[in-house]
Amino acid sequence: METRVAIIGIIVENPESVAQINDILHEVRDYVVGRMGIPYRERNISIISVVVDAPEGLINSVSGKLGMLDGVSAKTTYSRLSSND
Repeated sequence: METRVAIIGIIVENPESVAQINDILHEVRDYVVGRMGIPYRERNISIISVVVDAPEGLINSVSGKLGMLDGVSAKTTYSRLSSND
């Protein structure tokens, strides 16, 4: 199974969506390399970066699910290397 390293950047404008974000990330916990959350109190938002090493389809699915949540934006950046390189 080919995997890719990627960063999923998440901006949370609706704090009520945090539980759903955590549920989605918990489902893929075996692929998560690291996670960092930053509360930006002056703007009343949170910024989360999640590094994953997973199949590309799974990464796209997670990013899509996150981006569909109310008040949540998610974008993904991929490494050029795959697990076959």
